[in-house]
Amino acid sequence: MAHLIRYRRLSLLCAVCLTLWHPLRSSATESAEGSPPDAALGPRQRLLVLTDIEADPDDSQSLVRLLLYSNQIDFEGLVATTSVHQRDAVHPESIRRILAAYGRVRDQLLRHEPGYPAVEHLQSLVSTGQPQAGLGAVGPGKDSPGSNAIIAALRSLDPRPLWISVWGGVNTLAQALHTIRATASPEEARRLIAKLRVYTISDQDNAGHWIRREFPDLFYIVSPGGYGASIWIAITAPIEGIDNTTISNPWLRQHIQQSHGPLGAAYPDVAYGMEGDTPSFLPLIPNGLSVPDHPEWGSWGGRYELKIPDPATLDLGGFIGIPYEPETRPIWTNAIDAYTPSMPQEFQRATVPSMRTFRDARVTLWRWRDEFQRDFAARMDWTTKPYAEANHPPVPRLAHPDHFTVHSGDIFNLSALGTTDPDGDSLSYLWFHYPEVGGWTEEIKPDVRAPNIYWVPFKAPTVTEPRDAHFILKVTDKGSPPLTRYRRVIVTILPVSP
Repeated sequence: MAHLIRYRRLSLLCAVCLTLWHPLRSSATESAEGSPPDAALGPRQRLLVLTDIEADPDDSQSLVRLLLYSNQIDFEGLVATTSVHQRDAVHPESIRRILAAYGRVRDQLLRHEPGYPAVEHLQSLVSTGQPQAGLGAVGPGKDSPGSNAIIAALRSLDPRPLWISVWGGVNTLAQALHTIRATASPEEARRLIAKLRVYTISDQDNAGHWIRREFPDLFYIVSPGGYGASIWIAITAPIEGIDNTTISNPWLRQHIQQSHGPLGAAYPDVAYGMEGDTPSFLPLIPNGLSVPDHPEWGSWGGRYELKIPDPATLDLGGFIGIPYEPETRPIWTNAIDAYTPSMPQEFQRATVPSMRTFRDARVTLWRWRDEFQRDFAARMDWTTKPYAEANHPPVPRLAHPDHFTVHSGDIFNLSALGTTDPDGDSLSYLWFHYPEVGGWTEEIKPDVRAPNIYWVPFKAPTVTEPRDAHFILKVTDKGSPPLTRYRRVIVTILPVSP
């Protein structure tokens, strides 16, 4: 218990320090009627976006969604770039247009949660990469405002990692890395590169392979090869055998675009696919599920493992301009989940497992899709509705530590006692073991009790060496739309002493 107390004191100290790193936040923040995000979910993440906005309307769609979470993520830059789909133009004016729409609803958003930054601050973060696609725009003398912004963010005194969310080509990042290697000492270059976390939506220029080859220690999430084998495509692709309503055009029209103020009106119709870039920042939303530095633990953005991908699992045809190249080192790439959706019942137990289990890489993302879509819709409601007429997410609590130890054969209780909802909504609970995560791959089912009760007993399996098992609490309110938050509990199972 002493180590838990020390950890919580350290967490509180870190939270205070991170507030001091960002004096702009205090000047850009106002009070809200509701409670702020749960501080127990960890520090806010730093984010710089590279976007080939206007190559496809989906970048504009993703930016609209991202701005609704701008009070929970610290923006470091919004950079207009090229890609294989937009080879010789950049469009910062399109970023600014959507930011202007956000500025018109910011005061309304602040009635629901604090921390939404002033639009003037966000406008100051807009810059551009080179108006040329690929490695041809990388080299001596080819720095750009966008590549300089990356370097400046890395060299800031902020100790937190810098996430680069790549929605198009990655050559602006490649130029920043090229300049760091050419101008910094080897020690400083290693320090700066160690702060980088890159999540790129496939390879949309030929700079991605170069980066992964030239900087083998760089944290890099990607589904290489063609789009067909990517995880991110699950955000927009209908899945046979489930209800796909929340990604349909009628749903978007009703819940996002129409009668939702200037920001909703700025959300364009789908042309090719809905928000293909959004999974690159979903893991940074502090919802209790995601631990961004652990892509293998799963999040709204999917689940990824550190490995060299098997070419047999990829879409090697790729697309025009970006031929597949074998990886030269492990990257964070597609993992696989098996998932059995829960189904509501009219009588007796409120939810039961469906009769069908899905198993593939896309499951790691779409298993959460209805939940993050409803969250998006609720926040879009905030842009027009007063606090009392909108829904706000529940606040899960645990009646025990989020990491504890048991022995083989022990019965242990997982409890969400103390969980609350800011709107006073009734709550539904679901506890489940996530067998693909941690060190115990056989599903641990509840011991006797139904899993949709706020406290549920489990029996530890017999192990011959210490194993970690991850359990997820899913709490959903009965507001409109229903909103879900999570807590993760890691249970270390020890063998019984002889």
